[in-house]
Amino acid sequence: MAADKPLAGKVAIVTGAGKNIGRTIAHVLARDGAAVVLNGRSDWSLLETVYGEISAAGGQALPFLADVSDANQVAAMVEAATKAYGGVDIAVSNAGLRRQTPFLDMTFKEWREIMSVALDGAFLLAKAVVPSMIKRGGGAFVGMSGISHHVGAKARVHVNASKAGLEGLVRGLAMELAPYKITANCVAPGSIDTVRGVTAGGRPTNIVIEGIPLGRQGTVEEIAAAVRLLVGPEGAYITGQTIHVNGGVFLAK
Repeated sequence: MAADKPLAGKVAIVTGAGKNIGRTIAHVLARDGAAVVLNGRSDWSLLETVYGEISAAGGQALPFLADVSDANQVAAMVEAATKAYGGVDIAVSNAGLRRQTPFLDMTFKEWREIMSVALDGAFLLAKAVVPSMIKRGGGAFVGMSGISHHVGAKARVHVNASKAGLEGLVRGLAMELAPYKITANCVAPGSIDTVRGVTAGGRPTNIVIEGIPLGRQGTVEEIAAAVRLLVGPEGAYITGQTIHVNGGVFLAK
């Protein structure tokens, strides 16, 4: 039974769980036995769909709307997880906003909007879940970074900065939380085959399939597999790392 459900008894929160990478991460964690809190900011129908899929497969899930940039809403989400399942062992900070705006046209308001979700949201999530993880004897925190700030991308100064900050936050958490048996890592996807919103714009022009050594985009399942490794027993000795899942893009430079 333990081999079939290695995450049995664990409780996970996945932010941005309504679609794409977040949805698939939620499915994988639930498949392996975790009870999963499905977070989204505003689209309840997306969360209901994922909840229905997980439930139909025999998994446990709890949909919860919360703006991750709002400390009170994040605290309420963690309180709901604790009430339903007893606490939190795994937190995946996946929520993020995609925007493409040239730096000279970028407003400070837009800059702060991006930062408030990808970076502030990760900070608030960690602040809310770490006390529970300590009480439960350990845990795992994963931040969803990206390739853009490593290779550079036009019109994404705010996104690049938020992901660079996220990786710095995670490294600091790894050092401070290690005594509590809590790991902290990032997963940095490359070009992944996802459905992009209108505001996300096109993919970075310097990351095209022709430039990927493996010759294709990655899949959401491949990203979820990396997260699953980090939060499971197999990843217990990995902390403070950024795991790149990009088909070898760096090797092409």
